Amino acid sequence: MKSQQTSLVDTFDRRIRYLRLSVTDRCDFRCQYCMTEEMRFLPRKAVLSAEEIIRLANLFVDLGVQKIRLTGGEPLVRPDIVEIAQGLSSIDGLNELVMTTNGSQLSTLAKPLVEAGVSRINVSLDTLCEDQFTELSRIGDLNKVLAGLDKAIDAGFERIRLNTVLLTGKNDTQIAPLIDFALDKGIDIAFIEEMPMGHITQTDRELSLVPSAQVLDTIRRRFNLVPIVGSATDGPARRYSVEGTSTEVGVISPITDNFCDACNRLRITPDGRLVLCLGHENSLDLRQMLRSDMDSSSLKRAIVAALAYKPERHVFDQPDEPQVVRLMNATGG
Repeated sequence: MKSQQTSLVDTFDRRIRYLRLSVTDRCDFRCQYCMTEEMRFLPRKAVLSAEEIIRLANLFVDLGVQKIRLTGGEPLVRPDIVEIAQGLSSIDGLNELVMTTNGSQLSTLAKPLVEAGVSRINVSLDTLCEDQFTELSRIGDLNKVLAGLDKAIDAGFERIRLNTVLLTGKNDTQIAPLIDFALDKGIDIAFIEEMPMGHITQTDRELSLVPSAQVLDTIRRRFNLVPIVGSATDGPARRYSVEGTSTEVGVISPITDNFCDACNRLRITPDGRLVLCLGHENSLDLRQMLRSDMDSSSLKRAIVAALAYKPERHVFDQPDEPQVVRLMNATGG
């Protein structure tokens, strides 16, 4: 049993068991709520190497992390992503290795990811309407994502979940079609309120917000939803089973239903910054420490000490005036 001095417990007595690890800020889409149309990405030498990622993950597991989620950008555009997954899944003490992806590369990578130890995936899918998909993603191909989803189902992941960001006037009519799609495929779905990350000019965030309560009301008109009690490594979704099916529905409500009191997460950006809260700029430069040959004991002490700066909660009071200037792809979704 690790002592509190060598475990990840913040000043609000929240124990960290979940690490979201972004392996790249690059993506083959340009989704309106995530990126600007013209992007400048990190130079490749600034991005953590596979060896650095695996070393950091080992340190966090030593400190009590039980679940790691690989994110981006789009993690599957990184050429060594399967190698990274293999290295992470072999860490003694890590219970879950999962991933969030836009699905564009799953036709070729779904099976290798399962074989590398990725147990579950979340696939971002905001609409089943091809025109809407092209508008929202700017350069994405819906048919490629749907084909990738089918390959992922065949590959044998333990669970697959769709992640949908709803925007009023854009794709808010897609709740019912996406629920029906998830039910037909035997997979899960979560609806996410848009978060004010970075200065995005394509949407008026305050007016485009679709509250989670509205989503649940829409779903309950057709289905009986049964609440699911989560585990210590779950994320922020409130989850429900659709009665009589294997499908789970979730809502993630950073704007209308703050969930920070149960926060169990930290994030590492592609360039190695430890982000203590998605809604704040506080961070610790782990890349500099790694590349200065700091020993593992000192690195772990620095990580534990950084928790003193993890805030009690995020505050998104003015959606159109984000307090966080970095775009979502720079942090990891």
